[in-house]
Amino acid sequence: MNSRSIPVMAAACLALAALSTPAAADGERAARNAKHPGAHRHAPMTSAPQKPGSSGVKLQYRLEATPQLGRATPVVLNFDGVTAADGAAVRLVADRGLTLQGSSTLALPAGKRSTATIAVVSEAEGLAYLNVFITQDGASSAVSIPVQTGTVAPALKSTGEMKSTSDGDSIITMPVK
Repeated sequence: MNSRSIPVMAAACLALAALSTPAAADGERAARNAKHPGAHRHAPMTSAPQKPGSSGVKLQYRLEATPQLGRATPVVLNFDGVTAADGAAVRLVADRGLTLQGSSTLALPAGKRSTATIAVVSEAEGLAYLNVFITQDGASSAVSIPVQTGTVAPALKSTGEMKSTSDGDSIITMPVK
């Protein structure tokens, strides 16, 4: 190889590399799913926080669609970390304004990842929660999955009264129920 062939080889390699990178008409790299036009991307999973003393079962979830009034919204639940020999139990409870379709209980086998898709129907606009209770070896966890339907912001009802202390601090007094 002589000294002139090295720059020619380098230029050829660069040209080959540029041609092998897929690009769209706007010059941007093509999407990874370009080979499969029917394939679509899912939203990322949200990991539920693990608290000390909880069941130890890890939960990830995502809503498969934007919740709409009166329409079923699929909620994908991924469970991992079931170590008890008899597995773990899951109980699902929907807040007021949200209806759960299908079974409200799940049995998770030991040592395996489990996935379940649950459908919830929003009966009113606003924020409601799908509550997931997980029990394993006598320990339990509770996770609340937010389901926001429409643009109505959640409003907290204040039953207390704003008062000032002798030091000038503001406090809210609440009646005892």
